[in-house]
Amino acid sequence: MRHFLTILSHEIRMLLVNPSTYIAATLFLALMGFFFTGILQDYSATAQEVSPAQVFFEIFWVPVLFMIPLLTMKCLAEERRLGTIETLLTTPVTTAEVVMGKYAAAYLLYLMLWGSTAGFFYILYHFAGDIHFMDTGPMIGGYTFIAVSGLLFVGIGVFASSLSRNQAVAGILSFIMLFGLIFGLGFLNDALWLDRAVLAPVKEMVEYAQVIEHREDFTRGVVDSRQLLFYLSGTVLALIFSILSVEAKLLHN
Repeated sequence: MRHFLTILSHEIRMLLVNPSTYIAATLFLALMGFFFTGILQDYSATAQEVSPAQVFFEIFWVPVLFMIPLLTMKCLAEERRLGTIETLLTTPVTTAEVVMGKYAAAYLLYLMLWGSTAGFFYILYHFAGDIHFMDTGPMIGGYTFIAVSGLLFVGIGVFASSLSRNQAVAGILSFIMLFGLIFGLGFLNDALWLDRAVLAPVKEMVEYAQVIEHREDFTRGVVDSRQLLFYLSGTVLALIFSILSVEAKLLHN
């Protein structure tokens, strides 16, 4: 992985000079600011039992479903469409280094976007003057969940980008896979036919992969090592499949 840092720095520079990055960041902050304002309006109207931070992280799926495809759909699909990935891989650079470099750049941008939302809580504390509004427990748990789950979400987006030359198709594939992971498994968990004794192992696996429940645990301060293993192992698999997909496409060409 000698060239990983070189590729990573190049990808970050490309993101920083790309106007679409700033457009996406502006839209992200505007959207999350809109949700945060709505949460505060609800709290000002009626007393709530949970902290604003817990409610804020409940809508994590909105930027995941729409921002992850935008951040990752070009990373490999565009390279394949332009034919530059073949040129890149003729240099002393491995497929793994290319995939990991692009993945790391997208993941860092994802963290940066979410990290900027901490300013909402700072502004709230600054004007309210009450430390209770910060509620550091759910905040730390929520941002930890964002960082850990983002590993897998971005990995899925990179994998989707490796499957097609068309970035629009890659974005749609990423949206479908992320939707299936976050909500599809929840629907499957509620299916009555899955309650059969013979399907007990499958039922247990589906329950284990409930992303919504993971978020609830993190914001309550409960960090289960099995959940960490789920996201880390899922990320490794997504990246391995991405590398194999790119190499398979190159061999086919």
